[in-house]
Amino acid sequence: MLSWDDEVAPAAPAARPVLQPQFDSLELRLQTQEAVFAPALVVKSDEVAPEIVARRVNAADKRIINGKTDVNQLVPFKYKWAWDKYLAGCANHWMPQEINMQRDIELWKSPNGLTEDERRLVKRNLGFFVTADSLAANNIVLGTYRHITAPECRQYLLRQAFEEAIHTHAYQYIVESLGLDEAEIFNAYNEVESIRDKDQFLIPFIDALTNPEFKTGTTETDQTLLRSLIVFACLMEGLFFYVGFTQILALGRQNKMMGAAEQYQYILRDESMHCNFGIDLINTIKMENPHLWTAQFRDEIKSLFLRAVELEYRYAEDTMPRGVLGLNAPMFKGYLRFIANRRAQQIGLDALFPQEENPFPWMSEMIDLKKERNFFETRVIEYQTGGALNWE
Repeated sequence: MLSWDDEVAPAAPAARPVLQPQFDSLELRLQTQEAVFAPALVVKSDEVAPEIVARRVNAADKRIINGKTDVNQLVPFKYKWAWDKYLAGCANHWMPQEINMQRDIELWKSPNGLTEDERRLVKRNLGFFVTADSLAANNIVLGTYRHITAPECRQYLLRQAFEEAIHTHAYQYIVESLGLDEAEIFNAYNEVESIRDKDQFLIPFIDALTNPEFKTGTTETDQTLLRSLIVFACLMEGLFFYVGFTQILALGRQNKMMGAAEQYQYILRDESMHCNFGIDLINTIKMENPHLWTAQFRDEIKSLFLRAVELEYRYAEDTMPRGVLGLNAPMFKGYLRFIANRRAQQIGLDALFPQEENPFPWMSEMIDLKKERNFFETRVIEYQTGGALNWE
């Protein structure tokens, strides 16, 4: 029988594992061993050569685009507003499964639960949103992120990309909960004209930034980036989402589709922050690069705003061919113009539709919801998270 020592002792000294890889240079090997086995020998900061210290990141040298400082060094902060928005986004964290969809399911399955117009509205909404946030995420991860050189802003973009994933998850969760035809909903951006037209408007601005050959550094390419940021912050997240948000939240105000409406509330809050971050990003780029904000460029942006308002109004007409929920498409004409004015003025343009008023003031209240109140009033009793706790 083997003893304990027999079982654990090495057969021979030669069997000891080699702790260090083989190096071509004996000197390099010795240096590496010294670093591994004698960490106390690391050079102290006050012994770093002055020329190395001089190369450390200075906050004043940071730039939103075309920066020359190390993008891996988050601090010292220059754009504290971006870091604050990152922290606010983390504080607003939520997950779709937190919301109980049981009442929505019962209402949807009931023959008299919703009218045909209300059902059309819900399916059209999901048809647009299930792919819209994927487009936004692709634009961030594959395009915008690699052209932004301020680490604080990159940090927020990473959080924003995760939130876009949560939003896509939320729409999928609603589709699955209601037992909708997934092929119909997820292909709506190809098959429904009013949805397809909005996505086709956006795709060229995604393609411009995600092109591997695209680089900033010239007036033309920097304007291409700025134009894309304006389209996504002001027109996609700041305009294209608002007909759908208003419709679903109007359902919720009538005690219909409450679970879906609660998720849309959280998404609206997230998207409002995305929009505000994008506007701060745009205005900072303008401040650091005033030569980009030419009269010709401003005129082009105004034309994009007008086109976006037209496309979103067509979407309103398609989703509400008749009056529903006390709403109708003409009401949204004024609302979209009101929002377009606000977005234009936020980036330094004149109002495109003077004297428009907000026909839905209650929408502003929705952005300021307190997640804790809604969450604990509606969470399911059997709520579990993480490892799906077992109380037995």
